Amino acid sequence: MAVRDIDYVIARMQWMEAQNIWPNGLRYLWTDAFGLVLYLSLYDRTGDKAYRDRAGQLVNEVYGVLGRSKGLRIGEEADRDGQYFHYLAMWIYALTCFGRIDASYRAEAVRLVKDIHPAFVLPGRGVIWKMQEDLSGPYPGYGLGAMDAYDGYVVYKLLDPELLAGEIAQMSALMKATYPSLSIDQDLGLGMMLWLSHFYPAEPWAVQHRARSLAQLNGLWIDPPGYFCRQTGWRNMKFAFTNYGISLGLQAVGQWPQRVYALNNFFDHYESGDEYDRNAITHVMACTSHFPGLFLQSNTAQPVSHLGGLV
Repeated sequence: MAVRDIDYVIARMQWMEAQNIWPNGLRYLWTDAFGLVLYLSLYDRTGDKAYRDRAGQLVNEVYGVLGRSKGLRIGEEADRDGQYFHYLAMWIYALTCFGRIDASYRAEAVRLVKDIHPAFVLPGRGVIWKMQEDLSGPYPGYGLGAMDAYDGYVVYKLLDPELLAGEIAQMSALMKATYPSLSIDQDLGLGMMLWLSHFYPAEPWAVQHRARSLAQLNGLWIDPPGYFCRQTGWRNMKFAFTNYGISLGLQAVGQWPQRVYALNNFFDHYESGDEYDRNAITHVMACTSHFPGLFLQSNTAQPVSHLGGLV
């Protein structure tokens, strides 16, 4: 990773804070999960304890605002009520990364899995996509998530394959039943499936969906100017944050570096004219695209000397 990308990330983070966008803006679990990994990645790369301290402060703020007796609310704004499994899975991944430094965060991640899994997972049927905020039942109008079992399987297995063996087995069974026929045709879902696939790349579901996702994404690539459209047939619809998610997936599987460069360059100079221009999700995920850090297995697998031997 070039030094200029670290400089880019630090400069954008300083700008976000000056603009009260993040981390001093409204809490949103998906963005905060990515931001937590970003802080930890910067600490991992630089050894600057200020990033570790900021990571701890962010966790406290997220739990203070979004934490519930079981699980975490989607976001702080009024229309971001309820709980999403895939947001919780990303938060669990972020806590797992923090657990390399402080085992208490790993323990918290395990506790969170034990709290939410029985509410979201219907063994043999699927994973409920969105739950009521108190986990008392499904959120009205929402059904089963297409990718949620894959999210859970991967992050649980990375977290603790022994303590979570039962939960992993339930997710694995759901995946085996669905992966041959699962079809994804939306930008961010394809990018995140690539990211998920790179942790256990030889497993049949990962082999199939890595190839399938790349083939589908190839059809979404619009060049010039160099971006992935939202889905098949929607050539003019594009979002910066979803393209940054694709970038993460492509970097995870080591594919199309020239397209990663092109989309970063395009969206670094793009304005949508809507709320996403100043939305934290756009800028935090831009930082991830330029510096994926601990989102990549090759980085999480390496011991870091300034962590005092914790890996």
